[in-house]
Amino acid sequence: MVKFQSNIRLKRIYEQPIPEDGYRILIDRIWPRGVSKQQAAIDEWMKEIAPSPGLRKWFGHQPERVEVFSDSYIREIEEDSTRGMLANRICEISLDRAVTLVYAAKDSVHNHANVLYQWLISR
Repeated sequence: MVKFQSNIRLKRIYEQPIPEDGYRILIDRIWPRGVSKQQAAIDEWMKEIAPSPGLRKWFGHQPERVEVFSDSYIREIEEDSTRGMLANRICEISLDRAVTLVYAAKDSVHNHANVLYQWLISR
């Protein structure tokens, strides 16, 4: 993993894009409802870094499952070479500019974006 200063941020896709977002990466496996590609202003869609469909469905954004979900999702990131490569790419991009990880979940605390963000900045 590349060492970096944290230029990584989180933002819901339904929030207005601003220049300070820098490089915007959608990290959801499914395109968010009601948002056009133009409105989203996404630079890259990394759907493969999202949790597996089975894990995502099991979690169901239930706060009481977040601890097990987090552990399982981190295991998926660390054991899957594609996810690991994408995580490295996010870190490399963040060396030169701000990176905003964009997600659609309504709950801004109990979601995969927070898990990924915390994992990235702890590296």
